Amino acid sequence: MTFLDLILVFVGLAAAVLVAVALTGRVRARHTAAIAAALASLWVLTAVFDNVMIAAGLFDYGHDLLSGIYVGLAPIEDFAYPLGSALLLPAVWLLLTGRRRRGGERSPDGGAEPTGDGSSTADAGR
Repeated sequence: MTFLDLILVFVGLAAAVLVAVALTGRVRARHTAAIAAALASLWVLTAVFDNVMIAAGLFDYGHDLLSGIYVGLAPIEDFAYPLGSALLLPAVWLLLTGRRRRGGERSPDGGAEPTGDGSSTADAGR
């Protein structure tokens, strides 16, 4: 098994979970922007720290298992793990925490519907 095979499984699973969550109506434009910002940050950190760790001799790869494309000293395969993480973690978070209101909008207080008189259905029993 090459690193590319492993990456295809990991990133494929992460993308499938995100698509499943998107089909439930829980992914919004702000979520997409946050995922993109997190991914960009993770890629920059990966580029810097992987190159430093490889240059310091902390680890090495079996080069016959790599694609041969590098960013500095870091193989391109290293950049797939932040991609998978940036897709999977927000998807699981949205799947486990979000409740939908009618029309697909998530209510800011975790699901209580506004009643029109300034209170919400969560306040009805008080």
